[in-house]
Amino acid sequence: MFLTISTTGSPERPATDLGFLLHKHPGRTQAFSTSHGTAHVFYPEATDERCTAGLLLEVDPVALVRRGQGKGQGGTPDAALAQYVNDRPYAASSLLAVALSGVFRSALKGQCAARPELPDEVRPLRIEIPVLPARGGAELVRRLFGPLGWDAVTATPVVLDETFPEWGDSRYVRLVLEGELRLSDALRGLYVLLPVLDDSKHYWISSDEVDKLLRAGDGWLAEHPESGLITSRYLARHKRLTQDALERLELVRLAEADGSEVEELDNAVDEAEDDEEAADKPVPLAVLRREAILAALGAAGAARVLDLGCGQGQLVQALLKDPAYTEIVGVDVSVRALNIAAKRLRLERLGERQSSRVRLTQGSLAYTDKRLVGYDAAVLSEVIEHLDPERLPALEYAVFGSARPRTVLVTTPNVEYNVRWESLPAGHVRHGDHRFEWTREEFRAWAGDVASRHGYTVAYLPVGDDDPEVGPPTQMAVFTLNTATATATGTSTGTGTDTPKEGEAA
Repeated sequence: MFLTISTTGSPERPATDLGFLLHKHPGRTQAFSTSHGTAHVFYPEATDERCTAGLLLEVDPVALVRRGQGKGQGGTPDAALAQYVNDRPYAASSLLAVALSGVFRSALKGQCAARPELPDEVRPLRIEIPVLPARGGAELVRRLFGPLGWDAVTATPVVLDETFPEWGDSRYVRLVLEGELRLSDALRGLYVLLPVLDDSKHYWISSDEVDKLLRAGDGWLAEHPESGLITSRYLARHKRLTQDALERLELVRLAEADGSEVEELDNAVDEAEDDEEAADKPVPLAVLRREAILAALGAAGAARVLDLGCGQGQLVQALLKDPAYTEIVGVDVSVRALNIAAKRLRLERLGERQSSRVRLTQGSLAYTDKRLVGYDAAVLSEVIEHLDPERLPALEYAVFGSARPRTVLVTTPNVEYNVRWESLPAGHVRHGDHRFEWTREEFRAWAGDVASRHGYTVAYLPVGDDDPEVGPPTQMAVFTLNTATATATGTSTGTGTDTPKEGEAA
């Protein structure tokens, strides 16, 4: 297996800087042992004007077979075929990707101790792979590499036999990539897409492959138009691993769109233990809040319910116990929270009837989502205070303007009650991630404005002991869509006929 990396330069910016970036001296030929053979690095040309580095992987078929014995040790059907005479060791594949990451590890990471300024420089690059498997043809090659910033992606099909042109083309191409990129970006793209185009890996796929994919795909994979195909093929179509990777990529995409860090969005899991069942409090506030929500949902006659910002799934679990709720959808932007919710609900063990009633999905409440349209009720329990105030109009439109459930329940802390918490220092909010906590007057002013803008009426209920001086610890607003407004806009009345198919989003 063979590839070359070329760049051009000038006496002021010599092309031989490629040697610093790759951490391989242009004046020497070097050999590196890999698990399946020997990788050779050499420079066919090295001048100030032009420099080319070659990576030649000499595959050891015996080592390939020995490491491919048995499930879990690298065994794959393609690896087993290497016992016979075939083209597998000679066409670029995951073997070359692994050699690339091992031999050029520092370059992949964008590190250069001798010249730390070099990795961030964009430079003219030309990468050529003479024989590359392309399951999907030359067009797929262009669709995969084109969005990575290359000016030209040339994928020339390799004929099966030049002596017999009527046999047509093989499934291999000669790939040439040309453009101005950072070397680390170019290598990370290759590392991911080589096994994707081959649609095969020579080693057993485990959960750590998700982390490898996300590290190599950082900065480009989340926004790539073929991210789903890339993820599925890279993870050898393992359904669970692919789903995990896509959820984490969606979180990255949402964070980038929101201008936030991933950690800021993926914060619905409190690192402290869930102590709501602790014996030192007769009835924890979290339990009182759920009971109030369940009572309000029952009074509204809701059967199909959205839990927006479902967190770790406590409310979804409570709803699932009541057969009156025929469809329950938990939505949260946090992948960690959804994973915990799935374990809490034991989704993998639910029977067919129960599993058909519940669904967990990742999404941001700052964006409209057609999947959320047409439900009887939506619950935002302790959600709004986690948003910056300037993001509330976006949430307002996504829920009340776009999804438009017949009933919306919103709970939020009453900041006036904070003086009753002996353990809460004066002036502090109840949770480190709370962006605000409202007084009863502020909450009612916000809720009243929302209701008037979107055709709802609103009522207010206390949650917890209603202190005569400072009010209850939690305040709840119950929004009800006006009948005339619902009829005029064609809002669903709970029959389910307006519900989009799963996965359909704005």
